[in-house]
Amino acid sequence: MTNVIEMSRQRFEELVAEALDTIPPDLTRLMDNVVVVVVDDPPEPDLLGLYTGIPLTERGDWYAGVLPDRIEIYRNPICQICETEEEVVEEVQITVVHEIAHHFGIDDQRLHELGW
Repeated sequence: MTNVIEMSRQRFEELVAEALDTIPPDLTRLMDNVVVVVVDDPPEPDLLGLYTGIPLTERGDWYAGVLPDRIEIYRNPICQICETEEEVVEEVQITVVHEIAHHFGIDDQRLHELGW
């Protein structure tokens, strides 16, 4: 790739918010105790996003008083693999859906089977 896209943090955060707005309301109503944040750089290379927490499918009666799950979307790696803003929009959408799926207990293997 020759052209890495430059994008402000504010614009990138807008794209993440727009991606979240595309999640069907029936699903967003089910999301519980989770925060989505933009982080410039991942804790390890090759990550575009990361879900940390207890998936909805693993929560039981014991689940109370815990810190929110966290979905991080990594701005710099996404911008580094994209050449246009349209590519960033698409990659943000894919990454947001992917990490939200983990919140719902869907693993990487199943996501790949579904085409994500």
